[in-house]
Amino acid sequence: MPPASPSARTGTKGLPRALREELILDAATAEFGHYGHAGASLSAIAAGAGVSKQLVLGYFGSKDALFAACASRAGTAIADRVDAVLAAGGTPLTLAEGTLAAIFAALAPRPHDWNVLNDRTPPADSVAHQAARSARLRIAAQARAGVGTLATLDAVTDADDLEILTDIWMGSVSALVGWWLRHPDRSAAEMTERGRRALLALAHTPALDDQENH
Repeated sequence: MPPASPSARTGTKGLPRALREELILDAATAEFGHYGHAGASLSAIAAGAGVSKQLVLGYFGSKDALFAACASRAGTAIADRVDAVLAAGGTPLTLAEGTLAAIFAALAPRPHDWNVLNDRTPPADSVAHQAARSARLRIAAQARAGVGTLATLDAVTDADDLEILTDIWMGSVSALVGWWLRHPDRSAAEMTERGRRALLALAHTPALDDQENH
């Protein structure tokens, strides 16, 4: 069971609704991130936020809608930062490093956002599933755009190769985040540096060096 948040110990009486909603979302993200949509308990979420289960349902309506709100918040937090990196431009390696930094910075306050986005347990026809899928599709589109810059190196021009590289990139990010969740004492900055070193180890080529030196 995730540790209780400070709100669970002090209560939320007198807090503005918007702040109380954020506390509920934080508690829900921790619960969903640990146990998935299927295994998460609304009672545990309410206890973690220091409110009643009835209040949680009064604010969000259902477990599915609460999960959808968590997924939408998580997707926006990550994708908005990545959009800024892509808009700034740069070499493929620069974009990759910047994207890692953006993802870890977005996840620093709530590392389990990544688990929520990648949870496959919500029912297929639910708003929970739709919200998580929508966020994943946005992030995947960003990954394709970033990987697509490799074509400027004349290293990858085939559409299927680009799709495979996108899958490899997303899998690598998931592996880095998964390691971070097992080592929560490591900072976002440290994880960005570790990711950078992994990129250099896996993708060290003269072509990349030439791009970085020009």
